Amino acid sequence: MKIQMVDLKVSYNSIRSEVDAAVKKVLENANFILGEEVQKFESEFAAYCGVKYAVGVANGTDALKIALVSSGIRQGDEVITVPLTFIATSETIVQSGGIPVFADIDMNSYTIDPSEIERKITKRTRVILPVHLYGHPARMDEIMKIAEKNNLKVIEDCAQSFSSKYRSAGEKWKVTGSIGSAGCFSFFPAKNLGCFGDGGIITTNSKEICENAKMLRNHGQKNKYFTEMHGYNSRLDTIQAAVLSVKLKYIDKWTKMRNIVAKKYNDALKNVAVVPSVAENCQHSFNYYTILFKNKGIRDNVRKHLTDNGIACQIYYPILLHLQKVYEYMDHKKGDFPNSEIVQDESLSLPMYPELDDEKINYIVSKIKEIL
Repeated sequence: MKIQMVDLKVSYNSIRSEVDAAVKKVLENANFILGEEVQKFESEFAAYCGVKYAVGVANGTDALKIALVSSGIRQGDEVITVPLTFIATSETIVQSGGIPVFADIDMNSYTIDPSEIERKITKRTRVILPVHLYGHPARMDEIMKIAEKNNLKVIEDCAQSFSSKYRSAGEKWKVTGSIGSAGCFSFFPAKNLGCFGDGGIITTNSKEICENAKMLRNHGQKNKYFTEMHGYNSRLDTIQAAVLSVKLKYIDKWTKMRNIVAKKYNDALKNVAVVPSVAENCQHSFNYYTILFKNKGIRDNVRKHLTDNGIACQIYYPILLHLQKVYEYMDHKKGDFPNSEIVQDESLSLPMYPELDDEKINYIVSKIKEIL
């Protein structure tokens, strides 16, 4: 049996007629750059997240870069984030003129440990950049208190967490991306809200960040040919916005389905691996379903056995950022971030998508147990 990490065809087929009609409308209107569908989707996305503004950009990486620059990051400013994330999180800090400062994770959520943040703050720190890894929200109450105490901005990396929610004591649920100064999302096709190519968006309640982001995505222009700052060419395509508007209507349904798949995995694997836990004040989107084994050798054996039996699986991430060649100048070494390194060496992500059925889940589980 062949099982993919994500089955994009089955997702498309479930809403094919709506998507085809939305794309056809864009083709007929021939307004491919910042057409009306972009503004429509931005409004819908902002409403879903409970924020005032959303600015569509070309991809999730640009969302991070533009949010950082729009928030005032300048040459030499420090941004605290984690080494357990995709390179986009840190490379955009560097591209914005900032300096990435890594802090370790906690082992419950695999997100940044607030106590580690406090240890890393200096007079040059300007931003905390938590990553809601795999779809589990970071500990935002503590992070926001640290930020307020030290007059720092918080930019949320929500590339893996759209539709995840967080609740402070006595308050209503908030969608990730609505808590900090800005939220940054990716619509890469494999995300739980994915388009048919690249796409991204920035959410914020700050009018200043919104206006800066709108200029930066379009060559720094407020009005055509009148440039106020050096910007980028990073606009969300009209066709992608149209596709995303259709998909947005189904995101809550799909997230519930993902959580059902995750529970089935958890029930079947809880005695053979460390399965994901979800904090009481969090709702997980399960963009990825990731488990941990006792050591790297076992993890690697399981990975090979699954691959040999036609089951896709993935390590997020096999080389942490502080150990990457590009950051050799930082003089980090193995052992600097022990919790992150445990996840690097022992984690494995299994196939995860809303339509993953019991036959496939049972097959995956059986092959894991077989090799163990």
